[in-house]
Amino acid sequence: MYMDRNRANEPWYKEPWVWLLIALPMSAVIGGMITLYLAVTTSDGLVVDDYYKHGKAINRVLARDRAAAARRLEARFQVDVAHNRMTLMLQAEDAALPETLQFSFLHPTRKGHDQRVLLERTGEGRYAGNIAELSRGAWHVQLETEEWRLSGSTQVPQTGPTVLIPAYAESH
Repeated sequence: MYMDRNRANEPWYKEPWVWLLIALPMSAVIGGMITLYLAVTTSDGLVVDDYYKHGKAINRVLARDRAAAARRLEARFQVDVAHNRMTLMLQAEDAALPETLQFSFLHPTRKGHDQRVLLERTGEGRYAGNIAELSRGAWHVQLETEEWRLSGSTQVPQTGPTVLIPAYAESH
């Protein structure tokens, strides 16, 4: 009975059960505030801002894929990660080859890691260009001019050359 009287005279903040009851809801409030802060300050790169405009552009992209199929284009490229350089061999049965090509490395989830490389012609059907450092993993790739486009995917580091062929077959 003596201990109960002393315990009754102690202030509430010395009781451990009170702090447990306060800590659980407080942790939910703090977690919610952190989530709200992250939602407001970070960008979600996977969501397209103007989905209608993006959808209308799909027809233009398909026309460029058809143009690549009509020219019977095929490209093989190799990335030299150690020297930050890439080489590409382009073949076309029914078209003259351009002096420069635009090559894009597109990260599947982080738009900030995307890279565009200008490839310059170094010989008959051969192109080369310098690249920035690429992180390991899967990448979407595109080779394009104003008239046509080849696309595909690759792994970095590569185990061998990657082949790009037209995505849109002539039979469509």
